[in-house]
Amino acid sequence: MDIKSLATQLLMNKIGAANDSTAAESALDDLVGGSRGFDLGDIVGQFTGAGGDLASKAESWLGDGSNDAISPAQVQDAIGGDKIGAFASKLGIGQEEASNGLSQILPELINKSSKGGSLLDSVGGVAGLAGMASKFFK
Repeated sequence: MDIKSLATQLLMNKIGAANDSTAAESALDDLVGGSRGFDLGDIVGQFTGAGGDLASKAESWLGDGSNDAISPAQVQDAIGGDKIGAFASKLGIGQEEASNGLSQILPELINKSSKGGSLLDSVGGVAGLAGMASKFFK
């Protein structure tokens, strides 16, 4: 199963996005990369770019150890209320429900996609994460 299919399945299970996999995929595409296609590296970059506690949480998801949990408020802080609102609207759910579901889904999804280093490699390793984060502060 590819990462996008896994994300869609997790979304439908945890958020209850009914049985509309097309709406779930579309909402995820807009949230995770938009016109660039499905890109979890973009989400990781948003968390690392937020700095501090959020950056360390994102790094825990990429590593082989335990995954740090995030709160719905931290999801809002990292991704932005407008994007979460649009995501929720596409799914026909409230913004709070969307943030709550994403706080459960993202650590698991990023962890599973980074097994063996594929996601970490795609952003250039730990140094790439630092470089990605620095772009947010320019």
